[in-house]
Amino acid sequence: MFHWHSLAEVPQGWGPSAVTIGKFDGVHLGHVEILRQLGNISSTRGLKSTVITFDRHPASLLSPEELPADILSTEDRLALIEHESIDASLVLAFDAELAGLSPRDFVTTILLGKLNTQAVLVGHDFRFGDHASGDVATLQELGAELGFDVVLIDDVAPVDGVRVSSSLIRELMASGDVATAAKLLGRLPRVNGEVVHGHKRGRELGFPTANLSQEATGLVPSDGVYAGWFVDGGHRYPAAISVGTNPTFEGVNKRTVEAFLLDQNLDLYGHQVTIEFAAHIRGMVAFTGIDPLIEQMHNDVRLTREILGLGK
Repeated sequence: MFHWHSLAEVPQGWGPSAVTIGKFDGVHLGHVEILRQLGNISSTRGLKSTVITFDRHPASLLSPEELPADILSTEDRLALIEHESIDASLVLAFDAELAGLSPRDFVTTILLGKLNTQAVLVGHDFRFGDHASGDVATLQELGAELGFDVVLIDDVAPVDGVRVSSSLIRELMASGDVATAAKLLGRLPRVNGEVVHGHKRGRELGFPTANLSQEATGLVPSDGVYAGWFVDGGHRYPAAISVGTNPTFEGVNKRTVEAFLLDQNLDLYGHQVTIEFAAHIRGMVAFTGIDPLIEQMHNDVRLTREILGLGK
């Protein structure tokens, strides 16, 4: 798969192509269905399947007060898009210049001028161009005039009666419901980052944890304890995961994500890892002392084993 991060990187003569456009935040089941339809149309018509996405959410420029948190980093989004056998992705910087393009200029400059587009796949609520002034009808009019097809994509079938959307996934993560979020994503929600030194309180209590750096990427769920998995390269370890400020102890002001790997004692400092959240165990609480905290941590590990199907 080709990855381009500007129009200048698109090779001359690319295409003819079938294109879909969107942020694809989360690359959830609805997005996956779009990508699969893009692949099918491209294969049937002999076109290059091409995804246009953006380096940031459009709201960062158009309505920063309403900017939602990213579910995935750009790198993660591209990796998941590539998994669907797409030929190329074009990541555009969503800046004032791009946001100021008229719908016609967007089509003539990018879709036709660079990608030689013959088919565009979009949802019924698709908007584009200066201040989102273009809609599906605008795109269809331009397609009829300039010679490309517009293919409308219906929403993916609801999951357990719920419409799949990035907004709902964010709400579920904010409430700690990582299990339902996983159903809508089609995989476990995850964060990526480097293992760094923490306060080492877990080690002192008999539960050494791997702490993620503050620069970790991905949407972190609400404070609490979770059962999940710790992925380091080709290894995947079951883990009890803590998210929050550890209110039992004073002086911890920043939210942290830390994982206790079951039945392991590894030196992980400096490793780039992934933590996957499978289920919520409990909320974050302040204990009256060390002994009740340790007792609860043993119970957290027991529940983690049960949830992950590991036995005792």
